[in-house]
Amino acid sequence: MSVRDDEKLPVRFAALLQRQSHVVSVADAVSCLGRAHVRWMVASGQWQRPCRGVVVTFSGPLAREHDEWVAVLAAGRSAVLAGLSAARLDGLAGFGGQQVHLLVPASRRVRRHLPPDVLVHRSRVLPPDSVHPLRLPTRTRPARSLVDAASWMGTDNGARAVLAAGVQQRLVRVEDLRAVLDSRPALRRRRLIAVTLGDIAGGAEALSELDFCRLTRRFGLPEPDRQAFRPDADGRKRWLDAYWDRARLVAEVDGRWHMDAHAWWADMRRDNDLTVSGLRVLRFPAFAVRDQPEIVAAQIRAVLGDAR
Repeated sequence: MSVRDDEKLPVRFAALLQRQSHVVSVADAVSCLGRAHVRWMVASGQWQRPCRGVVVTFSGPLAREHDEWVAVLAAGRSAVLAGLSAARLDGLAGFGGQQVHLLVPASRRVRRHLPPDVLVHRSRVLPPDSVHPLRLPTRTRPARSLVDAASWMGTDNGARAVLAAGVQQRLVRVEDLRAVLDSRPALRRRRLIAVTLGDIAGGAEALSELDFCRLTRRFGLPEPDRQAFRPDADGRKRWLDAYWDRARLVAEVDGRWHMDAHAWWADMRRDNDLTVSGLRVLRFPAFAVRDQPEIVAAQIRAVLGDAR
């Protein structure tokens, strides 16, 4: 439908089209234009009906914004965009996927005829303050969106990544995420999310050191020197988390997620300086030491064995 066509429509309906990216419920269209006109627009191919109860007032392909409006309107009252779908609209970058995530109260029935790429989640905890009062399409606030996304991700690593990205990209603060988590005692992955938020906040340094000690003993690795002093290629003092002198191997454990590119580059430069000085450097995030110790141990053992 062109701008000129919009000018011929009732003011209320034209405003609705503008606000909802030209996606409206059949009920709204009928109330403004009449049932006969709506049927004719669909039958003539000028409009399309992607699913029961919803029409799109143009004939071309649908973009993501149209799919999101279709999902919200098709699901009916109280349905809101959530998880990655809501977080992307609020600025989250780096996470793709075609599915549209909806959240509805656990007590609500949802229409059966939804598009195939719409995934409906239910929650017994969906207070009004979880939903943004102004942004459209209707969606959860960023902190709730990210916590839900972490809970719904296909893998634990994906859950960690989406939480870290939300903080790194300045969408939320760790305390905002913790407040949401505190209100969700039965949330899937609740413990993992809580520990990950501790890592992101930088509170895991001491814990990661203990985890690394347990890892070396559990997998029978030679005990390294801890917090060992070594000069780098420029003679600057470097304190190393773990160091095996015979293999000239350094293992560094990141207890916090990097929040900006400057900190990330500082650590990369530090590793490069150690490599230039003749050392070999392996770097692991705290969660890998804790939750994927067999991978960490295998990589360390491979370097130690290569040094024999």
